[in-house]
Order: sequence, then structure tokens, then C-alpha cells
Amino acid sequence: MSALSHDPLWPRAGGWSAPAEGDRTDAVVLGAPAHRTSLSPTGADATPAAVREALRRYSPTLIGPPPVDLSEVLRVADAGDVADPDGPDGEERLRARVGALTAASDLVVVLGGDNSVTYASAQGAGAGGLITLDAHFDLRDGVSNGSPVRRLVDGGLDPRRVVQLGVADFANSAAYARRAADLGIRVITLDELRRRPVDDVVAEAVEIAGGAAPGAAAGIHLDVDVDICDRAVAPGCPASVPGGLQAWELRALVRALATDPRVRSADIVEVDATADAPDGRTVRLAALCVLELLAGLHARKGSR
Repeated sequence: MSALSHDPLWPRAGGWSAPAEGDRTDAVVLGAPAHRTSLSPTGADATPAAVREALRRYSPTLIGPPPVDLSEVLRVADAGDVADPDGPDGEERLRARVGALTAASDLVVVLGGDNSVTYASAQGAGAGGLITLDAHFDLRDGVSNGSPVRRLVDGGLDPRRVVQLGVADFANSAAYARRAADLGIRVITLDELRRRPVDDVVAEAVEIAGGAAPGAAAGIHLDVDVDICDRAVAPGCPASVPGGLQAWELRALVRALATDPRVRSADIVEVDATADAPDGRTVRLAALCVLELLAGLHARKGSR
């Protein structure tokens, strides 16, 4: 990244300190540079660092009115990266780290890496529900970035508390569509998502994933797979296709979902920083998703 100008009246996002032991934070960012089981060649292990660098291009300010500097109203920390989060040992390290951070923070944001990190991240957070923003079902057999939802269900997550937003035509198989239906997963396709108001979709998603039954108090994990976006918007996502969401649509969904206090953890995945456009548009969108999560967190705190 080229040298950035300095203006004391224009603070930059990112650059958060490590969480102090024993202190509680509002939000914490954690890198999980997984890439070894990806179905497509990827340099997603370079992405957490790239997102942190891209955050410095943005201000932490919500225009309002009144304007709000998120760095002044939220305690945000950066817990660094989990080393080598691939494989059983790496997943256990990620699971344990997310668990410890969830206990001391209102929102844990995991920076992938590929979509395989969703499995250990959601388990580490103790999530009882899952919402995915993804063009794909991620219900494949085996262990890969195409299997985290199936692995979570196999590991005990109630599939009736899974909501998948943005599943796209020509990006999935009939077999996995039938698998989702058989499991009782609520699928809101890309076409349906576009027909409905954002607030309506979000209300349904958090009601299902949040669990209406007694004892269903465990939080929601939000999986933000940036390949839900149009390929022109997200060329750095190996599996993005023409016709996906626009950047503003993804950002609006992420902020709206993060306003619900049941969303305790989130991941931002499937961005390959090494394959991005020269202007870095995919990585920059991922960085903005981090800020949208913080904006949603601020909104929920303001409504208390």
C-alpha cells in the first residue's frame, strides 16, 4: 500500500491494539489464514494481513447525523492471527482462541482465510445458530472450504437453526440442494433475496437462527462469504460469479444482521488477496465488512 497522508482530524480505522488480559472488549478481530483444503487454488492465507492494511484507508466514522467515531464509542482489539489454522490441530487452536475471545467480547470477527474457518469459529463461539451470506450451500462431503455447514451439522448444530442467504443458480448441484431441504435448512436464494426488503430478510433470518424454542439461547454465527458478490465487485474470490450481489447490498446485509445481539461471532472469508484486481477492490470490500459489523454492534448498543 502506498504511503497514506496524515491528518490529525481524519483518523483511520484499524491499527487496534491487542486485547489486554482480563479486560473486556466490545469487538475483537482475529486472523485465521486457512487455505490448505480449498477446492480452488487460493492465496487466502495472505488475506488477513491485507484486510488489516486496507482498513487504514477508511475512517471509523459514521456520518449520522450526528457523526460518530466508532473508535471512540467501541473498545475494539486485534488478537493477531492463529498460526496454521488448517487441519485438526489448527482447527483446535482456532476453536480455543475464538472461545476465549468470545468469553471476553460482545463480537468476535474472524478474518479468513477460506470458508473452512467457519467450522471451528462457530464451534469456538458456542453458536447455536448459523446465518450464511454465500452463493454456495457448503454441504459437501469431506473436509474443505466447501464443507463447513455440513461439518457443523454433523457436529451437532441444529440444521433448523441454519439460514443460508444468497444461494445462487448455476453455482450448486441438485444433490446439495436436496440435502439442504432434507436437513430442514432455510434457504433464501439470491433471487428471493433480491425481491425482498433487507429488513424483512434479516428479521426472518435472526428469528430462525436465534431459536424460538426454550433453551435456545446460544448465539448466532454469521458467515460472510464475499463470493456472494458479483465477480466485477469481487474478482479476488475464486468462486464469485457474474450476477451476484453488489457491494452496497452485501454491506447493508452485514450491518443489519450485526445489529441483533444474538450475533456473537462472524467470519469474513473466501477472499484471495493475491488474486485481487490491481485496485484491491475485493480486499477493500472485506475491510468495509469489518466496519459494517462494528456499525451494527454500535447500533445494537445504542438501542439498549
